[in-house]
Amino acid sequence: MALCSNRSLTMEREYDVVVVGTGVAGSDIAWHCRDAGMEVAIVDYRDYGGTCALRGCVPKRVLASAAGAVARVRDQQGNGISGEVSIDWPRLVAFERTFTDPVPRRKEDGFRGAGIHTYHGFARFTGEKRVTIGGDTLTARYIVIAAGAHPRPLNVPGEDLMTSSDDFFYLEALPERIVFIGGGYISFEFAHVAARAGSAATILQRSGRVLSGFDPDIVDRLVLASGELGIDVQVNTPLVSIEKNAAGLRVRAGREGEERTFDADMVVHGAGRVSAIEGLDLAAGNVETDRRGIVVDAHLRSVSNPAVYVAGDANANSPQLTPVAVMDAHIVVDNILNGNTRVADYSVVPSAVFTTPPLASVGLTEEAAMEGGIPYIVNAGDLSARFTNRSVGQRHVGYKLLVDGDSRRILGAHLIGSHVEEVINVFALAIRHNLTVDDLTLDAIPWAYPSNVYDIIHMVHPLVRK
Repeated sequence: MALCSNRSLTMEREYDVVVVGTGVAGSDIAWHCRDAGMEVAIVDYRDYGGTCALRGCVPKRVLASAAGAVARVRDQQGNGISGEVSIDWPRLVAFERTFTDPVPRRKEDGFRGAGIHTYHGFARFTGEKRVTIGGDTLTARYIVIAAGAHPRPLNVPGEDLMTSSDDFFYLEALPERIVFIGGGYISFEFAHVAARAGSAATILQRSGRVLSGFDPDIVDRLVLASGELGIDVQVNTPLVSIEKNAAGLRVRAGREGEERTFDADMVVHGAGRVSAIEGLDLAAGNVETDRRGIVVDAHLRSVSNPAVYVAGDANANSPQLTPVAVMDAHIVVDNILNGNTRVADYSVVPSAVFTTPPLASVGLTEEAAMEGGIPYIVNAGDLSARFTNRSVGQRHVGYKLLVDGDSRRILGAHLIGSHVEEVINVFALAIRHNLTVDDLTLDAIPWAYPSNVYDIIHMVHPLVRK
């Protein structure tokens, strides 16, 4: 039976807003609506906190930071740095848990302190403005679905033998041989951590391209860096099956007639995530879905039920990124309070892959520009010889900028190298505000020096008018 932590008995209660999901999107919506004087309830069937705090950004950054520290020492061996470093996995995970373990209690206490009613269990629609949680029935003027995402079902024999990306963060020990299924950012980030910790890592990608949403030339540099680290990246190798054997797990993968086997101690699901909405009984709430998920309009409102809004990873139309979830939350709150005045715009969303070195991107890729018939010119290059990169032993440093040839506005930026996850935000700001390459020169801004951001000068220099 589901229980409301503010009540001890099952009940039927009316609210202004019921939020499904306690991640960054659901939490922001609940708090802001409560601040506006609304009666608010929030529910989750998992520990309170959501993906970012418990199974995503926060623990990932802890692991990636450790891998990055090891990488920096090893990259500078022979340049005044000596001595080996290694990752103590159990102690690293124990440190990681100091960030994640306090979250559920702190989150729920925060809700209760604000007067938000908290529920635990599965929410299911029983009407357009009604959900049940165990024996409790909640009706509301608005229901917000911010239930997050979970690993995509792969529907292959032995799928139950895989370790989820969620569980990877809390492994008590790291096995010697790990196969990562899928060539997206989850697999690459985990593989780089595992390799730095001493495991043999293999990535199996079903298609011919890994990290398909990023610029392929920049991705090629990351694949090269990954190979030098010992990560085996295999493309055109779809998963066929997983089975147990005396030595651990055996993975069969490859196209028909070209199947190969890979032996592993662990197989990790990194093949993407989908909206966690299948248990909500959306049909009972007249909430229309398609193959991607809930169908919403530009205001993030269900096209079939105007009482329902969707935000965060549950919104299949948006990138599954924490800052986007926060932006979704603000849009939903404004539309609930002010009558659908804001629309979602995902045209400028910087993203990063927290490998070592990291990769980052924002704006148009060449492929998207060509498909959209958008004219552009390209400036690309290698910055590994720059002293900012040589001084830290970083060899894989490159960039590609897409620029409008007439207006000279920046259309896209694609980077790999130290601290590009920070530098990319400068380009995101430039794209959002229609800045030109001339606006990024020393004549416009005397960037702090020496810094990685200062290297923007060298990226735009060939494009600057003399």
